[in-house]
Amino acid sequence: MTDCLLPTLLEACVVVGASSEKLQELYQAGNSNISSESVLLEPEVLHVLAPPFHSRSAENETSKLHGKRHHSFLRKKKEHPSSAQSASEGKGESEDLGVPKNIDLMVLPQLCFPGGLQVTGEEKKEQFHFLVFTDLFGNKTHGVVMQYYRPILEGTFWYQNAVGSSKFSKLFSAVGVCVISKYPYFTALKDCLSCLLFQLSSCHSSEMEERLKEFAIKLSLVPIPPPGQLHLMFTLRPLTITLPSREDKNLPAIDLDLHLPFLCFRPQQLLLVLSCLLQEQRVVLFSADLARLTLIAESLFIFLQPLTWQHPYVPVLARGMLDFLMAPTAFLMGCHLSHYTEVATETDDLILVNIDDGNVSTSLSDAIHIPEIPLAAADYFIRRSQSLQIHFDLDQCHSASCLDITEQRAQRRAWQHKLNHEIQKIALELLVNIFRDVCNHLNYEHRVFHSEEFLKTREPDELLFYKTVLDTHIFHSFLRDRLNKKMDYFARMGLSLHSEMEKIKSVVEVPCRPTMQGILTRRKSSIVGSRLSKRMGMSLPNLRGHQTINFERNPLLTRAVVSDSVLKTPPNPVKVFKLPDFPVFLSFHSIQAYYSELIQLLGNAIFSVQNENSALLARYYYLRGFINTLCSRRLDALSDFQNLNKTDTAIFPTHLITWLVDSLHQDELHQAQKRPELKSLLFKIKTNNEKPVVRTDNHIKKFELPQNPLDQDEFVRCIQECGIVKDVATIHRLFDALTDEQQKVNPDVFRVFYSVWKETEAKAQDVNLLSEVISHLDNSEYVYKLSSCVKTSYGVGKMALTQKRLFLLTEGHPGFLEIAKFRDIQEVNMASAPFLLVRIPTLRIRTFSRPELFEANLKMETELWNLIIKEICAGRKMGDQDKDPQYMTQALTNVLLMDAVVGCLHPHRSISAASKLVYFDKIIHEVHVMAPNTSSETLKHKINPSLDLAEPQTVCVLLYTPGQLRDKKSQRVMNPKLWVALSGGRVVVFDAASWSMLQDCIQTGELQVTCMMGLVQDQVWMGSQDSVIYIIDTHSMSCNKQLTEHRHEVTGLCIDTRDHNNGQLVFSCSCDGTILQWDLTSLKVKHQFYLSCDRLCSIRFYDGILWCCCGDSIVELKKNGTPQRRIVLPDDLRSMPSCFSCFVVVQEHGQVWTGCSDSVELCLWQTNNLKQPPKRISLPGTSGVTCMIRVKNQIWVGCRGWSRVGGLCDGQLKSLVVVVDLDSLSVTKELLGHSDSIETLCSAEDRYVLSGSACRDGKIAIWQVE
Repeated sequence: MTDCLLPTLLEACVVVGASSEKLQELYQAGNSNISSESVLLEPEVLHVLAPPFHSRSAENETSKLHGKRHHSFLRKKKEHPSSAQSASEGKGESEDLGVPKNIDLMVLPQLCFPGGLQVTGEEKKEQFHFLVFTDLFGNKTHGVVMQYYRPILEGTFWYQNAVGSSKFSKLFSAVGVCVISKYPYFTALKDCLSCLLFQLSSCHSSEMEERLKEFAIKLSLVPIPPPGQLHLMFTLRPLTITLPSREDKNLPAIDLDLHLPFLCFRPQQLLLVLSCLLQEQRVVLFSADLARLTLIAESLFIFLQPLTWQHPYVPVLARGMLDFLMAPTAFLMGCHLSHYTEVATETDDLILVNIDDGNVSTSLSDAIHIPEIPLAAADYFIRRSQSLQIHFDLDQCHSASCLDITEQRAQRRAWQHKLNHEIQKIALELLVNIFRDVCNHLNYEHRVFHSEEFLKTREPDELLFYKTVLDTHIFHSFLRDRLNKKMDYFARMGLSLHSEMEKIKSVVEVPCRPTMQGILTRRKSSIVGSRLSKRMGMSLPNLRGHQTINFERNPLLTRAVVSDSVLKTPPNPVKVFKLPDFPVFLSFHSIQAYYSELIQLLGNAIFSVQNENSALLARYYYLRGFINTLCSRRLDALSDFQNLNKTDTAIFPTHLITWLVDSLHQDELHQAQKRPELKSLLFKIKTNNEKPVVRTDNHIKKFELPQNPLDQDEFVRCIQECGIVKDVATIHRLFDALTDEQQKVNPDVFRVFYSVWKETEAKAQDVNLLSEVISHLDNSEYVYKLSSCVKTSYGVGKMALTQKRLFLLTEGHPGFLEIAKFRDIQEVNMASAPFLLVRIPTLRIRTFSRPELFEANLKMETELWNLIIKEICAGRKMGDQDKDPQYMTQALTNVLLMDAVVGCLHPHRSISAASKLVYFDKIIHEVHVMAPNTSSETLKHKINPSLDLAEPQTVCVLLYTPGQLRDKKSQRVMNPKLWVALSGGRVVVFDAASWSMLQDCIQTGELQVTCMMGLVQDQVWMGSQDSVIYIIDTHSMSCNKQLTEHRHEVTGLCIDTRDHNNGQLVFSCSCDGTILQWDLTSLKVKHQFYLSCDRLCSIRFYDGILWCCCGDSIVELKKNGTPQRRIVLPDDLRSMPSCFSCFVVVQEHGQVWTGCSDSVELCLWQTNNLKQPPKRISLPGTSGVTCMIRVKNQIWVGCRGWSRVGGLCDGQLKSLVVVVDLDSLSVTKELLGHSDSIETLCSAEDRYVLSGSACRDGKIAIWQVE
């Protein structure tokens, strides 16, 4: 692990060539044939140069960090063993020489000369090619090889110290220099070797050793840029070379031309190669130019990101390694085009890719039997590929000729960076088009992928492709990332592609049914029309609203997957930082001076962007901390990394920091403890080291029907895994409906229930209403159930049920007759009607708007329809009353479950079982109490932040942040947001304009968020029980900054905007009484106070005065932290276990309002005489005050309720929001909207008040302010 703590460009520089003995023998033999044809010799390792290059006692620690022992920088071959012995010795000494562990020095010479080392009679032009080495764990190391030719001197060779004879022969021997790096900087390292070649060509043979030494040392001084948009530039005479950074910390840097595959292949052939890789075929690349092999292979892997190749990968095979192609497993390998015929005739089932001709074929076969990429995705990729401008000269026709090579290279680099960005977008779009529907068939909680249901949604001609891909390792790795909710580019593009309708639907769960708009859209495609009758339909994964749109699939969906706004997003602007020029003399002191100059330049850069660009600032801190570490300036390095932690935690080098802390000397540790910022960092590292290691859960389950009887817990798991429903309470009712005498569910019953559910779902997909019928329905309506053809009082036809109405599809002359909207239904009951000599059951519906009854002879379906309609009417009524749309959704889910239960059980018990799933009808007739008119009129809406969870979560904190007309970064409208903190560090974000869910989970640690505060337009601060303040970027919705100065639970955040000279003053407090004042620019602590108390619960700023709630008292502080006055608990509350839970200061009235957790009264104190007994305001029907805010001229109070307040609803208590008028000091409203205690209140621009409740309710109520 220590090998990669300090990332520098060079891992090793290896010189490969022919031994001196063999060259001397060859020279002395005087072979006349050499002038006409080359002689092949066995290459071997001549020299290995690897850091560290200096031995200095003061640098022992840095050397240990690299994990290398000190040795001479150039290891000479004093003896000249045979080639095999030399390679063997080189391998044995590889660890001592500092070569990466996964580099085999026995194999390396063959890879440097794949066709053998040539001795020729004429000097040949130099050549480059590229290598990739992969260890058993998939870690890659990269190499760039330069082959060039040097003359053989009489009796000696260039690498000996002797000057040699002045008489030159006509023999030239190839020499290879291989630069090895852990990072794929192919272009940069090629430039470096080109500079080395320029220097070697102009130097004497005796100077070459020194030139190689200088070259290796200089490359070892170059740091690797951190992930982000900061590139590094350095000068290696005569070129200026740029190292691009990684855009994402989980992806490699891209330092090659991604348009090369488009120059070599037509888009159709390129898609065929990608299809082979996705299906894990045995693929061999061929080219007469070895350099193309690795560049094309690496480009293909970049096109497949975020999917990662899991099999052997050797982009360049030496001639002695062709037997690797006999491996039975999947692989990607490359070899010289001269081996094409041999490979094609002697191996089976290989995919042969000729890069030079752009052809793809198979060995021992003329036909390619590889399933192609789905047509719609492929067509879109081809169209997008044809729009690429992949010729630099064509792009620069209008520009003046560049007279400076550095400027010309910069122009080409900028053009290539932009083109690479466009190509990556197109490749990512291809993968999104292929795999985006996969996420709709994932059950994240139980880590289940419903592969069979996914395949049912594919086109027939796509099935073979998907069946093959779904069984590959590369796809399973992709699934693991999806189930782990990895936020990579695939996930980000998937989120950006959600339509506005999908976002609105995500407010509530909507069962899987096609909308009327979807049916109309579906008819426009003849492909879809012929498809629907041939498939079963997809599963109902988690009943998420946005899942429903995915039925209108290929080609309507995939052909329009990516919007223009997504594709035309320009690459982020790049900043280039120039490293100092390398020192002339590369002694220890010169190198230290070089580092000092670099640290000074980074300091200047930090100062220049301190208040402008936090992302760039973080990268400068990272680099300076790294350089300080190299110089053994440990405390300075820790200080830089602590600043980095505040600025961008995404690139925080945890392993390096841990090593730094462990390597501190005792005196350094003592100094660090005296510096507050370092003390907090040491505390964080210590805390993290003490935490148990949590391993990522990477298992993936395939849903299987149970084989044994299920108890309740097993039944809950199975139902959630198969994606039918997630809510635990609903599943418990379903269990009661399906259970047998042993209180278990028979596996056969479960299997039939599952089959009926899927069949019902498929039938709903195949509903094909006439356009005349659809015109009477809303676009968003779904058909949930159709009856058989029955006789009704409106005629003969089929009764249809949507979420809004009942209607009749008439027979004979097909048409639409509305029976009733659910809001209009007054009464539903069963009766009987005469039919011949018997009476048959009928269903009667009475409405408010029509005097006549509707009657339907539903026969055996009567009882089920009676239950269904009553349940929906009750859900609609309760949803309208409580302004909660999820009630109706839940009622529809209950209806679908009833239908499936009736279909899977024997008729004699089916109705009684289905009746156990009735919920809302029971509640409304048994225990439901109408909310007071005041509550109903004031309540405007309810939302459920626990929509994606199996059980409701407590709403701990609410924060409303106002919107703005334009987002400064993306120039788009920014709506206001509602931030909701749930338990376990989970934060959910809603669009406060539509109340649709924008972000289903921002994870801030593992413990509960206790307070939130919005700053400016782009930051939200969140204090947590884990003592950390998390800073959320409102644009990226990610947490990349943390403040770790607190030692205990953060309980309060507040801001004072009155001090215009110092800007906004931000304060935070923790439960131990610590109060910190922050500088917003540097995120450093300006002042620190300590308030002696049992527990500091919250802080508020009013008119330049800091007020603190300390549980047993309310304390007034000056800005310097000095206590001024104190409010203590009244005498009658001291005798009982009570404390202050909240307070509000009303400055213009000179009042302090306080509430206590166990008191049914508010206390009103006068600020001019806090010792005077407070005025009491009684809060009837409450058991305690939990939260309080001021809105306009009112005080809104959140309370705990008694069981007698509003009665009981399913065993849950009702709690009040009480509104008190500031002028009359009287309670003006008692608002009933929650079935558990109210935990938090917040105001939305004084127009609305939002209240969040504890976990038995878990809802957010939105109240209108008058």
